[in-house]
Parts: sequence; structure tokens; C-alpha cells
Amino acid sequence: MKKKAVMIGAGPAGLTAAYELCKRAPEEYEVLILEMSGEIGGISRTVRYKNNRMDIGGHRFFSKDQRVMDWWKNLVPLQGAPSYDDKKLKREKPLEKGGPDPEKEDRVMLVRQRVSRIYYKRKFFDYPVSMKPQTFINMGLVQTIKAGCSYLLSCVHKRREDSLENFYVNRFGKVLYGMFFEGYTEKLWGRHPREIDPSWGAQRVKGLSIFAIVKDMFSKLVPGRDKRKVETSLIEEFLYPKYGPGQLWEITADEIEAMGGSIRKHCQVVGIRTEDGKVTSLQVQREDGSLEEVEGDVFLSSMPLKDLVEGMGTAVPEKIRSIAVGLPYRDFVTVGLLVERLNMKNLTKIKTLNDIVPDCWIYVQDTGVKLGRIQIFNNWSPYLVEDVDSKVWIGLEYFCNENDAFWNLSDDKCIRLATEELIKMGVINRKEDVLDAHREKVKKAYPAYFDTYSEIDQVISYLNQYENLYCVGRNGQHRYNNMDHSMATAFEAVDNILTQKSGKENVWNVNTEKEYHESK
Repeated sequence: MKKKAVMIGAGPAGLTAAYELCKRAPEEYEVLILEMSGEIGGISRTVRYKNNRMDIGGHRFFSKDQRVMDWWKNLVPLQGAPSYDDKKLKREKPLEKGGPDPEKEDRVMLVRQRVSRIYYKRKFFDYPVSMKPQTFINMGLVQTIKAGCSYLLSCVHKRREDSLENFYVNRFGKVLYGMFFEGYTEKLWGRHPREIDPSWGAQRVKGLSIFAIVKDMFSKLVPGRDKRKVETSLIEEFLYPKYGPGQLWEITADEIEAMGGSIRKHCQVVGIRTEDGKVTSLQVQREDGSLEEVEGDVFLSSMPLKDLVEGMGTAVPEKIRSIAVGLPYRDFVTVGLLVERLNMKNLTKIKTLNDIVPDCWIYVQDTGVKLGRIQIFNNWSPYLVEDVDSKVWIGLEYFCNENDAFWNLSDDKCIRLATEELIKMGVINRKEDVLDAHREKVKKAYPAYFDTYSEIDQVISYLNQYENLYCVGRNGQHRYNNMDHSMATAFEAVDNILTQKSGKENVWNVNTEKEYHESK
């Protein structure tokens, strides 16, 4: 008789785990995914609005984990012919022999050029900050001297790294920290960096510093360098599904069902039953409000840690419940705007359709606006935009808290504010430039590193006592994992299940060991 494996959540972690179990142990496990929404992919989904598509959060497909790279390319093969924009602009791209033609087939992974910049005081800086002449021109002589002196001081006088602020200052100096990190970080988290645990920096920016940037500049002069050894934020190319990240996860879901797995949408887990150190069943609320009990032999949870612990009820010690309840999150809103043009000149050597700026992301460091980041979907994939030759489809990202004033704005007011901020920044000229708009809200997008986070190890130790429960993914571990990190937690959990390994340290160690670190 088959054992039953139940995944909570149809995001990258849950889908990866389900796929791996279906593929590796089809005779041993019956696989079920419970998803509270009606969507596949979690925050890695692709939103369709009319004939345009929005990538929620921006997902570049690049990983230092070869298992992940191979997994992606197995499900969505690399392009074997130029994409629409590459063909039209005669841009050279690496092509996979025998790979699919994106102009004729949909199941194809594109190779895209990574370009990101920082917007600060109406000027654009490379992201990460480069040592190019234009950087110093934009900063001005006086500010450049101040930044240089500040950085040298940080090299000889290291601060105690008891906050994210000190973490940044130690690597960039106080002046560059103030220019390029302080304001954006406070926008992102709603807290000043001095209030945030430095663990976030250890996971996201550990490998990046002025030294790393300079090292990368010189390494480009060395033939045959290994790109996998380059800090993740310094990569110049990434993979991207033709129709965005959600396409990959929709394909994965189809493959799971083809292998005999089941995916049930609109099924919210509201209770977790435990007995003798094991999870025995889940209480699930259906779309119509009715409840059912779902039993299983092994459970993989990507639901928020605080919700998981709350669902266990009074069986959980009060101290553990208190820590879990206090774990904070940051939510965000994406406003999609369809515009005739952007009021920004392409001063790079990168060819683009309509000669728009080549950026995938623009980080808005300026504290004079609430806007945190701009995505230009045309540059992610030409197939995300219906009229890619004459229109620009952008996503404006705003960080907020669920039910705060910004979250509760009507769609019209939110879109109006976003439009006004773009005009203020000089990105567009007038409100009439906006042809269409759409807003998406995303709850619990970013697990945060303050409040009770400093005590999270107690929650982890408690949950690890349940031998058949595995916490995976971004929200499942309350860790700011990228998509590949979330997938890696699923790989490790499935390995443990199939080998009957008792410990779970390997699952929790993903994105804490050096090879998993993302560099901001």
C-alpha cells in the first residue's frame, strides 16, 4: 500500500517536492498538493492581464546549484533559435543545438541579458554600484572623495555587526550605504536598517562588497572564467521562460498530474493534528466553507511558519506560539502600467526594441517617492507584451503591510499615485501617457528579520521534533529565499524522506551555507 505525501502550497517548494516524489518514488508515494488560492506558482506566478503578462516580483533563472539549473532546463528546454527581439535586432545569443524555436514553440527557456540600475536623485547608477567613470561623474567630485574616504575608514574600523546597518557600512562605507542602501532598505521593510537583524545581509548580500565588484571587473579580463563563481548579483545573463516564471510552474503542475499526483486548489489548511511526535492529518477548508480531514504519512509545509504553528493549536507551548505569532512579514503591491514610451534615453550599447532602456529592474533609491522598484517586462521577454514593438509594459513595486493605508487604497487611487510618482521622477511626461493599468496585491511576500525573528531557532527546534513534518520554501522557513533556494529545500526534504534520514539540518541549512548565498 502506498504512503501518502501531502504538500501544503503550490509554490516552487511544494511543486518541486511533489514532482520529485512522483518521479523518483511513484510506487511508494501517493502525492497530494493543497493550495489555498486558485493559482499555481505562489509569488513566482505570472499574472495575465488582457493580452499582457506580469511577473510578480521579477524572477531571473540563475542558480549556483547545478541541480536546480538542470531541473529547469529539463522541464523547459533552452532556446535553439533567436527570440523575436533578438532576431529583429540581430543580437547574438547562445543557442542550444536542437533546442526549440521560441517563435514556433511555447515550452522554451530564453537567454536574457541582465541589466539593472539604481535611480537616485534623478540619475542612474549601475546595480550593483560599479567603479565606472559614469558612476563618479554622477556622484560629483566632492561626493566621490567623501565616499572613498568613508570606504577606507570602514576597512580599518569595523563595526560590530549587530544590525543590517552596520553590516552594510562595513562593506561599503557610511556614505555609499546612505546613498544606495539605507533608503531602499527602509522602503522594503518599513524599518530602519539599524532595527533589522544582520542575518538578512548574510543571506542576500554576503558576497558583495566594493572588493568583490573590483575583483569581478578584473576577472572579466581573464579568459575562460567560471561564471558560477561570480557573485549572483554580478551575473550578466540569466534564463527566463517564454511566458514568465508562472509558465514553468504551470508546466510542472501538469507533469505532476500526468504522473498521478493530485493538486487541489481553494483548499486552505486551517488545522494541523498531531499525535506522538507526528503529524497525523490536516483540517482543510474548501472554497464553499466546508471542512474536511486529510490524512497522510508525510507532510511538507510551505505555509507561513506563524500560520503552521497557529494551526497546531494548544498542543504548542505558549512560548513557541508567542514567537511564531510575532514573526513579521512585508507585503507588496505591483501596479502594471501600459505606456506609449518611457522618458528615458538608452545610453547603453545594448540594442532594444524601440530603443527603450535595457533594464530588467530599476531600483528606486530616492526617498521622495514611495515606489521601490520598476520592472520593464519588455526586457524580460518580448512575449510578455502584446504590442512589444510600440508599447512599454512596466510593473511598479510598492512595499507595504496588509491593511495599511497604501494597501487599502482603491485600484484607481493606487494607479493614480503610481502615475504621479513616475511623472515626478521624470520616467513619463504626463498621465495621458498611461494607456492601461492593473493592480495586484501580494500577501506575505517577504519574511522579515525583526521583532521575534531573533528567537526563531526555538520555533525551528520545536517543529523539528515532528519526524514526518518538513518546512520548505520561503514562507515555510520564514527565510528570504530565492526561487532556487526554495527548490533546494524541497530537494533536501525529498532526499531525507526517501533515504529515511532522521535529521533535518540539511533542509534548514539551505541559504545559510556560502554556496547558497545570493548577493544583493
